[in-house]
Amino acid sequence: MSLHLKNIDHVVGGVSHISGVDLELKPGSFNVLLGRTLAGKTTLMRLMAGLEQPTKGRILMDEKDVTGVSVRKRNVSMVYQQFINYPSLSVYNNIASPLKLAKAPKAEIDKRVRETAAMLGIEHLLERLPLELSGGQQQRTAMGRALVKDADLILFDEPLVNLDYKLREALRDELRELFKTRNCIAVYATTEPNEALALGGNTAVLHEGKLLQYGATEEIYRKPNGILSAEMFSEPPINIVPGHLTEEEITFDSDIHFPCDEALRNLPAGEYNFGVRASHIHLKPHAVDDLELNVKVDVAEISGSETFLHVRHPLFPLVLNLAGVYSPKVDDTIAIYFPTHKLFVFDKQGAIVHTPETGGGHSHG
Repeated sequence: MSLHLKNIDHVVGGVSHISGVDLELKPGSFNVLLGRTLAGKTTLMRLMAGLEQPTKGRILMDEKDVTGVSVRKRNVSMVYQQFINYPSLSVYNNIASPLKLAKAPKAEIDKRVRETAAMLGIEHLLERLPLELSGGQQQRTAMGRALVKDADLILFDEPLVNLDYKLREALRDELRELFKTRNCIAVYATTEPNEALALGGNTAVLHEGKLLQYGATEEIYRKPNGILSAEMFSEPPINIVPGHLTEEEITFDSDIHFPCDEALRNLPAGEYNFGVRASHIHLKPHAVDDLELNVKVDVAEISGSETFLHVRHPLFPLVLNLAGVYSPKVDDTIAIYFPTHKLFVFDKQGAIVHTPETGGGHSHG
């Protein structure tokens, strides 16, 4: 089954939630909706499911117009961020409920429930009630109910956000493998760029109800089509430094200048915004053309096994994403190494004009 959202608008009370979205999802594809909170991810999923109707535009499934067709008449499953289970039913019967509604044979129901529960690691909990489960187990039960049904379209609205890190990683891997063998369309919403990269497939980058870019996940990470897309697909957001380009060099204000990469010499001279990913700036030189900058430490955010180090140069702030734990003192002056060969270049309107060849081979933003 294919799914095509044709120039969809969704307006509620005069407020635009989705604007001009044209998105075509191919049969058997795994698709990530990536965007910040209120980017329109949940609204788009509700439109796909038939829970909401577009104000303008059409929704086609296998080229058939289903714009006004209710969710009950579409073969769709949805998993929400907040797990929703039937409290009076056992885990087994929660997972089995869509198959029972579809009047599937008893033996088939039993086989599919047990296979799905095993995949989600909850086969030993099948006789329990939801209130006897942990939050993670309840969410896996809700996921099981969506996965057991042979749906044409399965929608995941940030389903792993309330689970612990290890469980999230394990379920993410399971989901990716599971959908390799299915011919349905999977759509997975997340605010996290690293989750999108881990899931692979295709990614639609959303911002304020608009579709910024859609394509193979790795490709979009490496080649964002503008500043907004690059910022959405970086954690922390890509560093942006305004500067001037000539045939010979790049200048940040009048204090910092360095020879420009050969590939940049064909661009017209003028003012640009230069982007560098937080994971590409280091505390030691990594390449001969790394630019040494003396900066002051603002704050170090330690997140598990990595550190987001916020620093400031007199001309601009920067963020580094460092593997390991670092805790320099606030206002300490340190040297950092800025990779001049890994610069993304955007024009003053925010469109990409140059992508570095090495602009993305890192699993972090």
